[in-house]
Amino acid sequence: MLEGTSGSGKASVFDLFRATVRRSPDKVAITSLAGDVTYRALEGRVLALAGALATRGLQAGDRVALLSENRQEYAELELAAAALGLIVACQNWRLERAELTHCIQLVEPALVIASARHASAYAETGHDAPLLVIEDDWPALTAHDPLPALPQVDPEAGLIILYTSGTTGLPKGALISHRAEIARMCAYRMDLNVTPEDDFIAWAPMFHMGSTDQVLATLMMGACVHILDGYDARAIVDIMARQTLGWLLLMPGTIEPVVEILRAERPQVAGVRAIGAMIDLVPRDLAADLARLSGSGYLNSFGSTETGLPPGSARTMTPEELLQGNLSKRLSMLVDAILVDAEGNEVPDGTPGEMAVRGPTIFSGYWNAPETNAKDFRGGRFRMGDMFVRHADGTFDFVDRAKYMIKSGGENIYPAEIERVLLADPRIRDAVIVRKADAHWGEVPVAFVARKGSDLDEAGIEALCRVELAGYKRPKEVHFVDYDDLPRFTTGKIMRHELEARLRDGAFSAPPRT
Repeated sequence: MLEGTSGSGKASVFDLFRATVRRSPDKVAITSLAGDVTYRALEGRVLALAGALATRGLQAGDRVALLSENRQEYAELELAAAALGLIVACQNWRLERAELTHCIQLVEPALVIASARHASAYAETGHDAPLLVIEDDWPALTAHDPLPALPQVDPEAGLIILYTSGTTGLPKGALISHRAEIARMCAYRMDLNVTPEDDFIAWAPMFHMGSTDQVLATLMMGACVHILDGYDARAIVDIMARQTLGWLLLMPGTIEPVVEILRAERPQVAGVRAIGAMIDLVPRDLAADLARLSGSGYLNSFGSTETGLPPGSARTMTPEELLQGNLSKRLSMLVDAILVDAEGNEVPDGTPGEMAVRGPTIFSGYWNAPETNAKDFRGGRFRMGDMFVRHADGTFDFVDRAKYMIKSGGENIYPAEIERVLLADPRIRDAVIVRKADAHWGEVPVAFVARKGSDLDEAGIEALCRVELAGYKRPKEVHFVDYDDLPRFTTGKIMRHELEARLRDGAFSAPPRT
């Protein structure tokens, strides 16, 4: 850096939010159950809150654990933390007490903030950090005098800790910096053509990146965030009819109610840049209906808590492509991605490899987990733990999680290969493949299928799979279950490990198929 230029190339999330306030002070920044708040009013509340937190002795780098449903105060705390250099550890209020205790102890918070709805969950953890209850304490906090001057916050400083929800072990805390959140905003705009006039609906829990990343991005851009206290299909469709939207996040398990309302009422949708997510886990005809009824492209996404929407979320698909085309991912902007083998060597096109990425959207590592970080960041890239195949045109096909693989008779089987075949059939509402121990083959694939009717039987499943899959990949058992009986994470993904446990416990029995 040349002499005299220090600091000019640095900006925090709060700096960019404040620039938006200067551009559009009277524009509505947030709508919620609490009403509407303009950018000017939101800035005033955030500056007062920052002053109150600083007066309590909080300093840059301190963690504040936040345990709350979606609400305006959630965004206010994140912005106040951005102004001071604090880190907000967003707690998953759906966790059992032992997991929640672990997540709070992991970050050693200087302060815990909870809504009245979830304050008792914090009390049950036995942690002794001071507690503020939003309903009781926020009026005084947001009436506090602002600081005479704010510190300059390094863009590499942490801002948010989000917890990963792996199928085994305790959650890990992913530290996301100002730099990463700013870059995620840029990729969001560049990949999906989102503008400052395109709003965002924060219905998914704000302890997930699906909401928090886009809430911060929207407030840095100057659009409006519509905060909902959880999933509400009716409210989502009503907003679709009033406001243009950037990305309308809808995950498996949340699409059908929106489609039903759109199909029944045929509202005039104001405009959506991209809709949906996780096409590999969604029946094709359902995704096509959503795209057609909303007048939007379905987002063929692949991202993570650790990377944001990148590395593979730059393709939206028409209804026709959803029904007839492939599901290849297009590389997002602001990311450099390669596929590697177990030794870290790049694999050739057509060969499955683990996605390894680098770029400004990448998180800063797992909190207090040096061994995991050393393993996952080896070679100067973050190893995502997801297997893809790259094509000559630069697109990628998702294969499966590297850590969830069925080894049957010496052959590797990735469940998504089978699920893709099943989900393409219009008679299937949802399906998942799990592994089951087998005395002969070691492991075999087992299918759990939620049907739309009763005209599909086990022979029909076999016929579907026989057309596209090698014999060793075809399910050796098929269990038909009700859609609501499929256990899910809060992200909408089905809990494979839970279904495996039920198989081991004998909750399902079926004669093996040969």
